Amino acid sequence: MTHDAAQSQHALPDAQQHPARPGPADGLRGAGTVARRAWRGPFVRRLVLWDAVCASAAAGVGLLARFGPTEEGVSTASLVIAVTMPAVWVFSMLVAASYESRFLWEGPEEFRRVFFAAALLLALVGTVSWGLKLEVARGFVVVALPLATLLTLGSRQAHRWWLRRQRVHGRFQQTTLLVGHRNGVVAMREQLHRDVSHGYRVIGCCLPSGSGAQETFDGLPVLGGPEDVIEVVRRYEVDTVAVLPSPELDGAALRRLGWELEKTRADLLLAPSVSEVAGPRIRVRPVCGLSLLHMERPELRGLRLLVKESFDRASAALLLLVMAPLLVAAALAVKLDSSGPVLFRQERVGRDGRRFAMLKFRSMQADAEQLVAQLAAMSDGNGVLFKMRQDPRVTRAGRILRRYSVDELPQLINILKGDMSLVGPRPPLPSEVERFGVEMNRRLVVKPGLTGLWQVSGRSNLSWDDSVRLDVHYVDNWSLVMDLTILWRTVGAVLKGDGAY
Repeated sequence: MTHDAAQSQHALPDAQQHPARPGPADGLRGAGTVARRAWRGPFVRRLVLWDAVCASAAAGVGLLARFGPTEEGVSTASLVIAVTMPAVWVFSMLVAASYESRFLWEGPEEFRRVFFAAALLLALVGTVSWGLKLEVARGFVVVALPLATLLTLGSRQAHRWWLRRQRVHGRFQQTTLLVGHRNGVVAMREQLHRDVSHGYRVIGCCLPSGSGAQETFDGLPVLGGPEDVIEVVRRYEVDTVAVLPSPELDGAALRRLGWELEKTRADLLLAPSVSEVAGPRIRVRPVCGLSLLHMERPELRGLRLLVKESFDRASAALLLLVMAPLLVAAALAVKLDSSGPVLFRQERVGRDGRRFAMLKFRSMQADAEQLVAQLAAMSDGNGVLFKMRQDPRVTRAGRILRRYSVDELPQLINILKGDMSLVGPRPPLPSEVERFGVEMNRRLVVKPGLTGLWQVSGRSNLSWDDSVRLDVHYVDNWSLVMDLTILWRTVGAVLKGDGAY
């Protein structure tokens, strides 16, 4: 018997006490929660090892930067700190709880705790060296600690990328049970299915009894109602229970469900009705003895917006200078490949409904706009936007420019003029705005962007509903950190070229 099999059998006492009744999900029991989570221990141990390696490398670089390749002039205190830094670094990460699974895999909390551990260690070194009057070289500390922080952050992100690739290929999944009403179950399932890199594998759902007796719903096995959750968790050794808003699970029922789940190995996730609002905007505040969610206003005005616009214009000016040779080469390619102007100007709608002329390198024949009506029946778009994977209007040079999004670079001029931003929703056509619903008009609150959340999440491969959801999510949850993250992801999206047509 293998080690995983032994763990799996050890994980089944509750299931054995409650024999499985025949049902549509009998084949979904899997190896057991313990076996499915067996990878977490080795993963955390690798994090510890790499944190120590990062600290060792940073200490070595710090000594070289401060004292050079020879050992002359190295103070005893600096040498002791350099030798003990890997162990002290790992200990500070442990104190900051950066190895706890609830902070790993997803979200920014893991990185915040790395920063907290680094600040804690810096304060400790400063306090001890001052209190004991140790001769610690400040140049060594100034180099070693920031470098250790950067290397550790890079290592943690690399581990996340590796884990996500593994999950995309079906490894390290956790079985998930959805509990709630039909509409909520469908929406949550689509959300989890949209990005399998998070590792949630939905095996079934529990619907209220009013939904009617049935074996499956939306392709999912119906394993019972809200009152059957504990039995289902034990029977199928469910790893995660995701509860959606429903009157059947009010505050008292949820509290009892949480108590019962504490006796199992299942995690409990609560999906609020404001699920599209990012975590930083939500605060839990005690009011009259109740824990209430307070939703902060989006950061759409004030100093942060001024910083964003200053960053946009300065970056656009720098990029225009750096990419000048590429822009000239693209302009020549457009001019030599087909007749017509080098730049294509199209009226788009910007912030607060203001219209402007958006610039692009012309990637189609000069009369492309007049041919839209003839090709409308062959659109590969999302039902609202006209798109064709093999568009006959695209020129030879245009195919290359579109493949790597070089045709969009003249919009840096629009950014300099203040019509656009580096990051934002896609700039819509006036005809599209006329068909917008209330939700889609929300994206006109901010400037349109050269790149955005939908561009790094699938581009033209996305459905209209997904495009709307991503654009509105960006507006409601905008932050400078989100902009920097999207800019970083844009590089990968451009190199892959997925959805670029």
